[in-house]
Amino acid sequence: MSGMWNTHSLEFNGDIVVKNFRKQERGEPLREWRALRLLDRYAPGLAPRPIREEPAGDPPRVIMSRITGMPLRGQDITVRQLAALADAIKTLHNAVPSEEIRELPACVWNPHVALESAKEWSSEKLDFDSDSVVTAAHQLGSEWLAQLNNAVAAEPEPSAVFGHSDGNLANFIWDGSKVHIVDFELSGRSDRPYELAELVEHISMWVERDVDISFLLSCFDLTNHENKRLREFRILFAFTWLLMLLPGRSAYVRNPPGTLERQARRFLRFFE
Repeated sequence: MSGMWNTHSLEFNGDIVVKNFRKQERGEPLREWRALRLLDRYAPGLAPRPIREEPAGDPPRVIMSRITGMPLRGQDITVRQLAALADAIKTLHNAVPSEEIRELPACVWNPHVALESAKEWSSEKLDFDSDSVVTAAHQLGSEWLAQLNNAVAAEPEPSAVFGHSDGNLANFIWDGSKVHIVDFELSGRSDRPYELAELVEHISMWVERDVDISFLLSCFDLTNHENKRLREFRILFAFTWLLMLLPGRSAYVRNPPGTLERQARRFLRFFE
């Protein structure tokens, strides 16, 4: 889930990109390199081509090919582009054989981490204005979280997939005909409804331009169980973004005035 960690810097040299990692305690360089190699083998062209890893460097780095095109973030995304985005995500989820997915570690921002982080942040006392919308959303979210069965995180993945787990639309590059995906430092084993929830509830889906989330989700054929799980995780991520947007948190200063109140209203709509 992006917007939380300043983990890397990028150097561009013609057709080559060097990704320098500021943090590696969660295995970010290894996750990036492993993802690029897997996708180069099973879905060539979807992601940058891996060139070289330098895990012992100072800082550790991964060298890859450069994807040319326009990031989807902040754009008026067309139906054609949304369909291409859905195709890219489907390819990402399904290209790696299931036996290899089972051997992967869970993605960094996995259901257990997401749930525990939300619980911790919701219990912290922050000094924020008692705006009626924000206060109502925070109270309702805290109550919902308190009664949420931990099984939503502990439940076996109903549809294990290769997970990107960073739904920032800046990570999806439109080249004029298809969408490519970059930034795999949080990647690992995940499940489809969780990944879709993380994507569609990401703040980049609406803070600059409203994306047609309903159309995007309609591109995926989900089971009844997956749809139920999708809704639970959408509520969890919507509440998590509310918490991250509170004064004193990192996302508060990086987004336009009024974003917190907009997120509060978005969250409350789940309970209408």
